[in-house]
Amino acid sequence: MEQKEFEIEVGRIRPRLHHEAMRYVSDAADAEDIAQEVVLKLWVMHDRLEEYRSTEALAVVMARRLSLNKMRKATVPLAEARPADTATDQTPEASLIEQEDEERVARLIDALPDTQQAVLRMKHTEGMEVGEIARLTGSSPEAVRQNLSRARRNILKHFVNE
Repeated sequence: MEQKEFEIEVGRIRPRLHHEAMRYVSDAADAEDIAQEVVLKLWVMHDRLEEYRSTEALAVVMARRLSLNKMRKATVPLAEARPADTATDQTPEASLIEQEDEERVARLIDALPDTQQAVLRMKHTEGMEVGEIARLTGSSPEAVRQNLSRARRNILKHFVNE
């Protein structure tokens, strides 16, 4: 794809990229950063864009994935999400065991597939409702519940077997 063609195509799809990013991140500046990053990635691969059926579809998927990555990075680690005074009446041994369990769970969450990981963090770390998660991810509430169930099952299975 030549530079002029690329500029025309990007001019046409850029508002869609911004809109797609805004579905996931609430800050317009973050959405603009994501749209800009997608444009840069598209330019890097501009000579191979003709291999794809739709440049717009590719760009939208890239924007969605970058948005989800940004959301994931913005979540608070489980250990920091808990109030500090919950461990005051525990023995040092119990606190250590609890901390190790939290670290194991965090590692297990990191090992989940991207969708399960994102849905689980949105539900339990950010406290979002299933309907809100469905709207953000562009899926149905049933699909969100199914992903949550699978994620919890995977963590439980691995947590018990370790």
